[in-house]
Amino acid sequence: MSAVSERQRLSEGQPVAPGGARTRARSLAGPLLLVAILVVVLYPLAWMLGTSVKSPAEIASNVGLWPEQFTWRNYVSGWNGIPEVSFGRFFTNSLLIATGAVIGNVASCTLAAYAFARLRFPLRRLWFALMIGTLLLPHHVLIIPQYVLFRRLGWVGTPLPLIAPKFLATEAFFVFLTVQFMRGIPRELDEAARIDGCGPFTSFWHVLLPLSRPALVTSAIFSFIWTWNDFFSQLVYLNDINTYTVPVALRLFLDSAGQSEVGPMFAMSVLSLLPIFLFFLAFQRLLIEGINTSGLKG
Repeated sequence: MSAVSERQRLSEGQPVAPGGARTRARSLAGPLLLVAILVVVLYPLAWMLGTSVKSPAEIASNVGLWPEQFTWRNYVSGWNGIPEVSFGRFFTNSLLIATGAVIGNVASCTLAAYAFARLRFPLRRLWFALMIGTLLLPHHVLIIPQYVLFRRLGWVGTPLPLIAPKFLATEAFFVFLTVQFMRGIPRELDEAARIDGCGPFTSFWHVLLPLSRPALVTSAIFSFIWTWNDFFSQLVYLNDINTYTVPVALRLFLDSAGQSEVGPMFAMSVLSLLPIFLFFLAFQRLLIEGINTSGLKG
């Protein structure tokens, strides 16, 4: 009744009670705050897009967010601007490494999660706690012993150090996420599969794995994004320009010929965002479902 009477007073030109104005102000405060945060978050992206289509003179003058005259020369220069190799080679290298990391993480972490969530073996809780404890170790603490190991194996300079460990369930976050998801699946399904004559692996393959699809997709998306954007590990292990990935190759625009090629660098940065955007767009629904129903709950 109060809302109806308020609308009637507004239509008749009568003043509205102060309480109604405060209510409307509070209802508008939330959306306005979200819009302000969205502008702050998207401004760097808009600035990068604008810079990628600016001429060198406009980039140097740094006038305005968008260029006065659009030019696509930066994309052509960036794609073919590095001597002896096209930028498409870097995209291919990143795609191969990211795909290998996704396959390795999903396969190995799912098997490890199934063991922790469903199987009974000695010291299971202790091993799970130790696995969770590895999340506290900074990556930079492990990089030196890992580099020494991979150098003795002759893997430095190849993509193997970036792919092979993923098949050994080294990403504790994905193991934890999948474990928590599988714990939410009723155990009666395991008992029914056991009555039908299914062993542990058959039960995993035909019962747990299909039901764990949201968690698997979530692990795949985060694995792809983290591997695609990784710079430090790829810089350490890849020392040949023909094996560089996109994040490492973008640094070449700041070193080539002793000058900074800002326009081509931002043009290639824009293109480097497209695979992540398309990957996320394709699996957005399953990602949200996996986060809502997986290990982020207690």
